[in-house]
Amino acid sequence: MSTTPKGIIIAGGVAGGMSCATRLRRLSEHTPITVLERGPYISYANCGIPYALAGVIPTDDALHVQTPEKITSWFNVDVKINTELVSIDRQNKTVLVNDRISGQKDIMPYDKLVLALGAEPITPKGIEGADGNQVFHLTTLGDLDSIKEYIKTHSVKTVAVIGGAFIGLEAAENLRLLGLEVTVIERLSHIFPPADADMVYPLEKELNAHGVNLITNATVTKILPQEVELAPSGQQIPAELVIMAAGVRARLSIPQAAGLKTGKTGLTVNEHMQTSDPNIYAVGDMVETPNLLLLGLDHPDKNKMLALAGPANRQGRLAADHICGKETKYRGNIGTWVCKVFGKAVGMTGLSAHQLDEISGSNHDWVTVHPVNHAGYYPGSCRLTVKIHFDLKNGKLLGGQVTGPENAGVDKQTDVLAVALTAGMTVEDLEHLELAYAPPFGSAKDAVNMAGFVAGNVLRGDVEIVHAADFAFETSKGRRKSLEDYFLLDVRSPKEFASGHIDGAVNIPLGDLRKRLDEVPKDKPIISYCQVGYRGYLGYRILKQDGYDAVNLDGGYRAVFEGGFDDGLKPVVKRWAPN
Repeated sequence: MSTTPKGIIIAGGVAGGMSCATRLRRLSEHTPITVLERGPYISYANCGIPYALAGVIPTDDALHVQTPEKITSWFNVDVKINTELVSIDRQNKTVLVNDRISGQKDIMPYDKLVLALGAEPITPKGIEGADGNQVFHLTTLGDLDSIKEYIKTHSVKTVAVIGGAFIGLEAAENLRLLGLEVTVIERLSHIFPPADADMVYPLEKELNAHGVNLITNATVTKILPQEVELAPSGQQIPAELVIMAAGVRARLSIPQAAGLKTGKTGLTVNEHMQTSDPNIYAVGDMVETPNLLLLGLDHPDKNKMLALAGPANRQGRLAADHICGKETKYRGNIGTWVCKVFGKAVGMTGLSAHQLDEISGSNHDWVTVHPVNHAGYYPGSCRLTVKIHFDLKNGKLLGGQVTGPENAGVDKQTDVLAVALTAGMTVEDLEHLELAYAPPFGSAKDAVNMAGFVAGNVLRGDVEIVHAADFAFETSKGRRKSLEDYFLLDVRSPKEFASGHIDGAVNIPLGDLRKRLDEVPKDKPIISYCQVGYRGYLGYRILKQDGYDAVNLDGGYRAVFEGGFDDGLKPVVKRWAPN
């Protein structure tokens, strides 16, 4: 049974707010709907803003998804741009709004109120000079215009980008395309901190290859007119322009002042997107919603703010459904994203290995495979790296990461893993997925199938593995191994071995292994490895069935050099790992 509300005010446009407004109109033709937007644009593609810096997106107009005139004409919605929400009177069900152009304040009644206030950019505390005229955020079209104008009028040549995640790296790439000298400063040990260091190391090399200076494990303490100063080194980096891309936080001051319940990272909502006041809904970057993986692991902080456009759009639609009497529920999220850095891309869904290491009681492992993006004999094939994480008790998939060339299907494989995660699949289910195949598009054994095959082997005890990270880091699971405890068996060809190998390894090509087993000691555990893992696995099976204590190196030698480890399985640079 549906109900028709008297009047609805939506505070905030863009993704969540406009999805809610347009869905409401489709469900209820005669309900008064008002959208308040504090800026001049009701709906724009803020995710595309960094690409307009260098003209990859040629005009700012291309970023305008909808105009107030079109929304009014198509959906009969009263759009008030340059109008901000000031406060909420829950008892009288009114809001105080301010016209930012005229300064006029008005009180507006509501039957239902939807908050889509989004997130605000963070300026880290303690940075001297952070309020300088040369310091900009990059989250709105206004920011974009201001940065472009500043570069032009001040003949900027050097830029510092503070933050090594989406906005920071997209900005760095596009500023570099303008010919500027760019330095990215990340306070943690690697870019894209939610991902694992080994999966983003190829993108760090890509930044360096295109002339971007990347500095990790550093913070900015002072911003001067022509440079920034770093801690702990005290190093000064040339920077006539500074892009502050250190993350975002939920806009909570107005709902907090109204007495609405908040959590650690955002506004608290239920499965219908209702706040602690059932007449007030909230959607998008300002709310906390359940992470389905953390929920399944019974994690105390399972509700988190997630600043992604996809969930915001879905939440807006579901809030509209519930306002109109439909019993729809938001199921939660898994955190799926993809990003490119010049010619490389990385995608992630669910939880990474280091995030799982931080969860008490988590009994997980992961596997790494390097399949080609489509049939190897078809022109243009290239290798991807796919890493999946799973529960050792039941094989349930817990997360996945994919790295490769930007047009090699990183997004496709990430999306397949995201669907599998949402469906609660196990790694053995991945073995049975039937995925589209033709030589130009994929392989008969798809990349996700291959990851499932390897993880299934681990789960069923058909192979025992070690990871390069096991020798580099101490983690919450106690992994820290020494190469000196193993006999290292490289089963690649002599030519491959000569091009690079793990320190101390002995080369016995796979085809010779059976007749040279007398050269392999039985009084020491063996690490069998090859280039990507398959021949190492075959060597492992030979050894194991001949009575040897053996393991296979996950991902092979490629996981060593592509993951940022040297030939002693030590990190190339100092990298962060959970304690």
